[in-house]
Amino acid sequence: MTSPLIGASALQDLLARGAPVLLCDCSFDLADPAAGARGHEQRHLPGAQYLHLDADLSAPKAAGRGRHPLPTPEAFVARLATLGFRDDLPVLAYDASGGMYAARLWWMLRWVGHGAVQVLDGGLPAWAAAGGALQGGAVAAREPTPPGGFTLRPSLTRSLGFDEVMAGLGRGRRLIVDARAPDRFRGENETLDPVGGHIPGAVNRFFRDNLGPDACFKPAEALRGQWLRLMADRSPADLVLQCGSGVTACHNLLALEAAGLGGAALYPGSWSEWCAQPGAPVAVGG
Repeated sequence: MTSPLIGASALQDLLARGAPVLLCDCSFDLADPAAGARGHEQRHLPGAQYLHLDADLSAPKAAGRGRHPLPTPEAFVARLATLGFRDDLPVLAYDASGGMYAARLWWMLRWVGHGAVQVLDGGLPAWAAAGGALQGGAVAAREPTPPGGFTLRPSLTRSLGFDEVMAGLGRGRRLIVDARAPDRFRGENETLDPVGGHIPGAVNRFFRDNLGPDACFKPAEALRGQWLRLMADRSPADLVLQCGSGVTACHNLLALEAAGLGGAALYPGSWSEWCAQPGAPVAVGG
């Protein structure tokens, strides 16, 4: 796979050739956690399995860990094995929100060493607009993968915890990039977390700025130019990406990868973890 993204027509061709792939619907709504499953029941790509952000792509919530804490790599691999994932099976993730949630699965699979994963560019709307087949109703559960069929391998990503982010504030060339909407970054209109604001020194790159008017990712060269301007003279390895709970930051990581600028780190706990830590500094404004 040369790109982390795949277009609707390319996916249609892939499926028409009978290529073995696992389609995963990651659609979700933070305001209505059951909406994604309902939407999947109504229409989805043929044979797509549904993965729930809270149940499948996060650990149970715990005090001080943020709204969508990562499970352990071992627990994540074990959970995916119960859903029929295999080491030799490429994964194609999609959602109905421009990759907002599919990017989380893309990052997490790479986190446990599974590099054969792409996100459907434009998601379900792009697929439907291209005339792609859709079906409704329940999808038969896949047979659980036998032991050893889906394994934890060396990670293809980087991540930092709260202490590491805190220790690096104001030091070296590190740049923290916040994927939330500009008003939440400034500390305005905060409805998801108990404290408004951002990590001191962070800059704002709203994840939706990665998308064009059609809700598909902008061309790689356009993304590359925008991100290089934000980075100034830094390298991707100098970047730490975060958001509200470690979900939409993955969208920025996906955009960087599509632009040929891979290597940035994720702060999975993000703002929801940061603002829950006693004494963690908070900045407001632009």
